[in-house]
Amino acid sequence: MTTTTTLTISPLIVPKSVDAADAADFLAYAELNRQICDEETGLPDLAQKAVDMIPGWLDDTDEISRGFVARRGGDIVGMVTVSLAQDSGASTAEFDLMVPREHWGQGIEETLLARAEDEARLAGRRVLQTWTLHRPVEGERMLTPKTGWGKVPATELTALLEASGFSFEQVERNSGFDLHGDDSALKNALAEAQAAAGTEYHELSWSLPTPVGIRAGYAAVLARLSTDAPTGDLEIDEQQWDAERVVRRDARLTGGGQLVSVSAVEHISSGTIVAYNELLIGADRTEVTHQMGTLVLKEHRGHRLGTIVKCANLLRWRDLAPQSPWVSTFNAEENRPMLDINEAIGFVPVSYAGAWQKKL
Repeated sequence: MTTTTTLTISPLIVPKSVDAADAADFLAYAELNRQICDEETGLPDLAQKAVDMIPGWLDDTDEISRGFVARRGGDIVGMVTVSLAQDSGASTAEFDLMVPREHWGQGIEETLLARAEDEARLAGRRVLQTWTLHRPVEGERMLTPKTGWGKVPATELTALLEASGFSFEQVERNSGFDLHGDDSALKNALAEAQAAAGTEYHELSWSLPTPVGIRAGYAAVLARLSTDAPTGDLEIDEQQWDAERVVRRDARLTGGGQLVSVSAVEHISSGTIVAYNELLIGADRTEVTHQMGTLVLKEHRGHRLGTIVKCANLLRWRDLAPQSPWVSTFNAEENRPMLDINEAIGFVPVSYAGAWQKKL
């Protein structure tokens, strides 16, 4: 434990369950995450609940997550989490700095940011990355990333990152889709896309855990997300996937009671999965749905496969989670093909995120 004046920083305890005797700090972490999302975007449901996150924190095979709690006078006044991918050759660390507005400007944010940098260096990482959240409004000062696509209003956190040597790399649009609206646009778009794709491709869907016969093919397409998605100048660690990693990921995602639906497209002649879309909801099926990965392999783009997986999964989802009100998804502003699909089927912008990077 380290102390700065009356500020103490201690490791975040990860409990076995939300009912465990030592779960208080992790529950507070989930609530703090929700509070920050609300303060920055007005969308508290962007944050996951503690029960949904615990399985991922307990399994450090593919990614190690560490958290640190800042206290002053016994009260929690902020936290920072650091994630370290365990892929061979990984060089990056990602952190999430959470200090409520009422405690900002007291030195807490600087102390937690320094702790994140220390953890990255101790792990041998040479690149530190984070994401900031923003409302879809014009601010007094607007920031444009190095990609040149999109802009976000400056915040206290972006000012801290700029002063600390971080570069603003990319903007992602957070779009929302009303799950209780008319589904005719989805059905029409799906039918048109399937006709355009022709007989070379076949759509398939499943809910996690992934069926045995699909795991290897699913692993291959999941690996391509780290190389095929638009990331500007962000350094992205290339991920290594196999069927066993898919099994571990399935267990982490469903261990807290979450539900995940996958829609994919198979290239018939090669038997290769070439596109996929994932939707996830927490144990509480009345919550917001989160879209996770969506990808069409580079060599199979131009056949409207992205429209197929998105529309097929959204239509399937209405039966799987009928009480969920809307879907939240993030896409790079320069990823116009995917944003065009979103806009055509009814997604609308609800917030933005900014990607920041620092070479250590």
